[in-house]
Amino acid sequence: MADVVQMHFTTVDYVIFALLLVASTGIGLFHAFSGGRQRTTQEFLMADRSMSCLPVSLSLLATFQSAVAILGAPSEVYTFGTQYWFLGCSYFLGLLIPAHVFIPVFYRLQLSSAYEYLELRFNKTVRICGTVTFIFQMVIYMGVVLYAPALALNAVTGFDLWGAVLAMGLVCTLYTALGGLKAVIWTDVFQTVVMFAGQLAVIVVGASQAGGIGEVWRKAVNGSRIAGLELNPDPLERHTFWTLGVGGVFLMLALYGVNQAQVQRYLSSRSEKEAVMSCYVVFPCQQVVLSLGCLMGLVMFARYGEDSPLDKGYVKTNDQMVLYFVMDVFRDLPGLPGLFVACLFSGALSTISSAFNSLATVTMEDLIKPHFPNMTEAKATLLSKGLALAYGLVCLGMAYVASLMGSVLQAAFSIFGMVGGPLLGLFCLGMFFPWANSIGAVVGLVAGLAMAFWIGIGSFVMRMSPSTPAPALNTTALPLFHNMTTAVMTTLLSASTAKPRPTGVEALYSLSYMWYSAHNSAVVVVVGLVVSFLTGPMKEKDLTPGTVFPVLGTLLFFLPERYREKLCCVTPLPKKPKEISAQPYQMAKKDGNGAAHCKDDSADEHRDAESDGAQTRDEGSERKISLCASSRQPTAHTVQETSL
Repeated sequence: MADVVQMHFTTVDYVIFALLLVASTGIGLFHAFSGGRQRTTQEFLMADRSMSCLPVSLSLLATFQSAVAILGAPSEVYTFGTQYWFLGCSYFLGLLIPAHVFIPVFYRLQLSSAYEYLELRFNKTVRICGTVTFIFQMVIYMGVVLYAPALALNAVTGFDLWGAVLAMGLVCTLYTALGGLKAVIWTDVFQTVVMFAGQLAVIVVGASQAGGIGEVWRKAVNGSRIAGLELNPDPLERHTFWTLGVGGVFLMLALYGVNQAQVQRYLSSRSEKEAVMSCYVVFPCQQVVLSLGCLMGLVMFARYGEDSPLDKGYVKTNDQMVLYFVMDVFRDLPGLPGLFVACLFSGALSTISSAFNSLATVTMEDLIKPHFPNMTEAKATLLSKGLALAYGLVCLGMAYVASLMGSVLQAAFSIFGMVGGPLLGLFCLGMFFPWANSIGAVVGLVAGLAMAFWIGIGSFVMRMSPSTPAPALNTTALPLFHNMTTAVMTTLLSASTAKPRPTGVEALYSLSYMWYSAHNSAVVVVVGLVVSFLTGPMKEKDLTPGTVFPVLGTLLFFLPERYREKLCCVTPLPKKPKEISAQPYQMAKKDGNGAAHCKDDSADEHRDAESDGAQTRDEGSERKISLCASSRQPTAHTVQETSL
């Protein structure tokens, strides 16, 4: 096979790429020296809870649309056709449920870290387990998402590999550590515009060179790349309407419902309504992004047909094929290759900066602050900036580790993805099942992770076995599905319909990766509920107000009211707070046994909570607003000081 063909950047391309890095750094510096100058943790980690709908929604989109997605989606459509487009059907429920279930719960509890919820709902042990799992997930992911696009760029253009890695890593670390969440969100907005511009340029120029969009469509139809609605319910099939449209819902929930990087953006909104609206605005943007990826894949097919650069040996992987196509299309148009590379690295920067900021937040909120409750605001802010900087350096180290992995690089994607499902299951267990207790939550999470790694590693071993025929599917197709939710790279999955249908454990190993989030989250919920019943289910009086979303009472409408009350112990959501607490670290108090409660529960306070839903006061004395007070609800129940 021929060596990878290299095409080189012009001076204009380098200038455009450099301008991207300079602009991103400039936005970070602006927010570091303007406004409150990032002097408080509230401003640094939560953007002062002052962001409007549009920047939040574009930041949500940018975090999802990473560099590996930009590289992977066109390759997927070029190789297998437009069946992947049906993933867009999952966006509706995948964004509607977070908007009306997860956002109200998190926002009204006035959290800074999503994992604070786990302590309020269960106990500190569950919170630490969730936090450590998330950190493990993100640390592995950061190095891979930084290294993968730089490697593809180096292979195709000769662009210095470690020069690109260091430039991205250091710039991203700089503006995240200096400008905080506000800088991350506004650079995401800028980088989203660059991503759209780069993809549109490729589609317009490529379609024009292929004879127009009509000719592109005709060649795609003749080449059987336009897929119909595949309704095969077989969960072992890689892509069908059910795997993409239904399995994809769980993928989206794990990303947009409970992932700290996204939850932090909701909580930075200036009102709950703005946070909900950001979910609605993301929906059409997601459809546009998906359509652009599919169109680019069809334009690639119109240019190369079945005789792909991969088959000719011009490139070695599908990821490199997209960049090769871009350099080929823009061969005589200096500057446009630089625009697409800026688009590509915008995706990487937006995703990595989100990871830095969210990791700094959960480390500060969940692992450090609880042990140093008297830490001054100045020290907490300085430490938060130090954490963002430290995670940036860890990211560069993980990029170096990723460079040594070779084929195991794909396994890193699977390890990352396998964590998303169990975390989704843990939050669903607490939010929808009031009788789930802390023991059930911990055992369920461990069971979900064990199941995920068993299937993932077992699949990898089975696929790599010499006795197993090599699949027709390219081993690099997965990266487009990496975004904090999916489970395993494409090498673990079978694309060959000629092989006999697997049975027994082999069938489990052959499960479509689009079902991994659903499968692993279901394991957490089922095991968690069983263990909770065996160890003594939670009682309503032991629940922190506002931590349970009353969905079961609606679903079980056909049962008599007394049974629904016994089964569901429905605790309604608290009223919307009128103002946000100025104490970002103030949480519901817990007694020695871990039960959540508020101080000075009294009838007077309860009436105050009913009138304003946001704050309570003891008559004749001042006291700080606590999270419990802000989330107190108009029910006949008060929170008892009882062990979880």
